[in-house]
Amino acid sequence: MCGKTIIIREIRPEDNAQVEAIIKACFPEFKIPLKGTAYEDAETPFMYESYQGDREVYYVLESDDEVLGGGGIKPLRNFDEDVCELQKMYFSPKIRGMGLGKKMLATCLEAAKQFGYDTCYLESASQLKAAIHIYQAFGFEHLVKPLGSTGHYSCGIWMAKSLD
Repeated sequence: MCGKTIIIREIRPEDNAQVEAIIKACFPEFKIPLKGTAYEDAETPFMYESYQGDREVYYVLESDDEVLGGGGIKPLRNFDEDVCELQKMYFSPKIRGMGLGKKMLATCLEAAKQFGYDTCYLESASQLKAAIHIYQAFGFEHLVKPLGSTGHYSCGIWMAKSLD
């Protein structure tokens, strides 16, 4: 990927298959359970359609018409309306270690602030050590139990950050 321009933009309908493939490829790679995770979410094959509501957005990283990762913000399901969830932030191995996770996270957090959320929540798997390190560097703090009802019962890491 050296020398190639990588942009962050909002998802388009034609990105669905590439985004789904990236998300699903991470699960066996990192030995994350398939059940109770984003792997089996009904919205994973339909990411564009799944992020068209109020106060939600999904971004992709793109280079030369190839989607290389993504991340999004949505209201946290069945919880306080001032809390959003950082969702489905996964990247192709081609771009890991280039600082793009930090750029994507910053982009998502800025969107969350613009949407008027007070707090950003996320769920992760303990296997995703690099991601958890980035979340901590951005001020996310560990919680002792999950918030809302995401259905991701196999995710054992719960974190939140104030957006003020």
